[in-house]
Amino acid sequence: MYQRIEDYGIIGNMHTAALVSKAGSIDWFCFPRFDSPSVFAALLDDEKGGFFRIAPATEPFSSQQLYWPATNVLITRFRSTSASGEVIDFMPMMSLAQQPLEEARPLIRVVQATRGRMRFRMECRPAFNYAREQHEIKLRPEGVFFCAPSQQLALITHCELKPQGAAVTAEFSIEAGETRAFLLRGISSSDPLQPFAPEHALDLMRQTVDYWRNWLSRCAYQGRWREMVHRSALVLELLAYEPTGAVVAAPTTSLPEDIGGVRNWDYRCSWIRDSSFTVYGLLRVGLADEATRFMSWIESRCREMEPNGTLQTVYGIDGRHSLTEETLSHLKGYKDSRPVRIGNAACQQLQMDIYGELMDSVYLYNKYVEPISSDLWRYLRRMANWVSDNWRQPDNGIWEVRGGPKHFVYSKLMCWVALDRAIRLAHKRSFPADFDRWVKSRDAIYEEILSRGWNEKHQTFVQHYDSDALDASVLLMSMVFFMSPTDPRMLKTLEAIGHCKEQGGLLSDSAVARYDLGKTEDGVEGCEGTFNMCSFWYVEALTRAGRTNPQKIGQALLLFEKSLKQANHLGLFSEETGPCGEALGNFPQAFTHLGLISAAFNLDRALGGGGNFSSSVRG
Repeated sequence: MYQRIEDYGIIGNMHTAALVSKAGSIDWFCFPRFDSPSVFAALLDDEKGGFFRIAPATEPFSSQQLYWPATNVLITRFRSTSASGEVIDFMPMMSLAQQPLEEARPLIRVVQATRGRMRFRMECRPAFNYAREQHEIKLRPEGVFFCAPSQQLALITHCELKPQGAAVTAEFSIEAGETRAFLLRGISSSDPLQPFAPEHALDLMRQTVDYWRNWLSRCAYQGRWREMVHRSALVLELLAYEPTGAVVAAPTTSLPEDIGGVRNWDYRCSWIRDSSFTVYGLLRVGLADEATRFMSWIESRCREMEPNGTLQTVYGIDGRHSLTEETLSHLKGYKDSRPVRIGNAACQQLQMDIYGELMDSVYLYNKYVEPISSDLWRYLRRMANWVSDNWRQPDNGIWEVRGGPKHFVYSKLMCWVALDRAIRLAHKRSFPADFDRWVKSRDAIYEEILSRGWNEKHQTFVQHYDSDALDASVLLMSMVFFMSPTDPRMLKTLEAIGHCKEQGGLLSDSAVARYDLGKTEDGVEGCEGTFNMCSFWYVEALTRAGRTNPQKIGQALLLFEKSLKQANHLGLFSEETGPCGEALGNFPQAFTHLGLISAAFNLDRALGGGGNFSSSVRG
């Protein structure tokens, strides 16, 4: 039976991640990397997908989840009338037994009784390669090998394991204070299994707790929403791929934007856009070292740019360019939401906005962390020249529409940002630059947005030229200093977007849609929820407008508190929220957590919160 998307927590090790339900089941896990084929995918097919479940074996029970404070160590608690216990899930942030790196990052599950005597049942049923491969089970005294053609895993435990078809099971009873442990890792079947004692598991757990607490202690944000901002920072760090510095948009694929619909995409890739916004978000909370890691990934992609100065929109987490989109027709999809896709065809789209987001992040990094290299500037100069010559092209836009290219206002806005930041950076560092060319193009973009991106009849900026459709992305105009947040046009746009959908706006029960599907030909059938990221954009736009209008600050505060309630019980956000408050889309989504950090920072400052060294980032 499918669990609700919002009923999951996430654990990880900056190489991969797993989703653990409140029922104690790991229903999504790709190994050894975020974008590897799945080992457990019950989230996408509750019959074929595979899972790793540990839960009470008898009696009705209730469950709840929490994170060990200030960490990514997840605790799932079970309680019945006669006993209680918990499963602690984590992935150690260090190598184990000096094994090769990919094999040295296991998934560990610690089971404890906390009251009375509780009987647990464990079932581990892998389904390798997106449930496309059969596997052989080889029992050993220390555990079991699961041997598939493409991969082999070992489950190591002191509990007695019994084969059951494609799974192994175990049942055990423990008294309060007793512990059992399970370790899942990649290994060759020719390698001997080393026993894994509960004491070793507890020691690794303590080390992992210390690691995350020490990491989070460097986060400078101490404002009103500290717990939510810290959780967002922890999520962003968890979604980083340590070897390259890439950040995955989300650790999942094909969780639907509409239950039963076709808006299902693979987010286990790294977008230029997401990485650029991540640099900005981390600088907001003082995590400069982490910003440096993401900047390193961005610089690596710049060194791969085409001779004409263009970049790909999205890359594999290892930097690969090919992301062929495939359909896994043998999987039912979450609650029969087909198709299940792997790969992403957006890598072939033209999305002009990425150049502005990248250049803005580089500008901020150069200003607040360390000066960029002259070599990087050579690539950036080439990119700015291309934008200067090509900004008039229609594109697929930030929302990656599949209904054909258009002159999206947000894309034009970000072309303006790309040239504006290039000019500023060149002046600041005295870099050689084509100033006259860039200034002429920048000013032409500005004037064209005001003339063609503004709808005089509806008194608002619109989604694309010759349109009357609203789009939440134009809310970023004030955030990137294209327009004053109190400019009459900006205020009227805020007002238009802030109307409820029934009155032509984008607001639905205090949440913001990215656009009106009835007025946008995005080339994909079906419906979708409101976009959590867009809600935080709206909060920040209101906050900035409230510098001269305290009423808007109050409006932003209320909307922000309502938006925070779209998180699940652990403070995690999916991409979208459905009409009944259900989570929709891939989960958890990095972009939403970035939006939360920025909105919280600005709102806290507007309400009189203390600043830090990064308090002036983007003003």
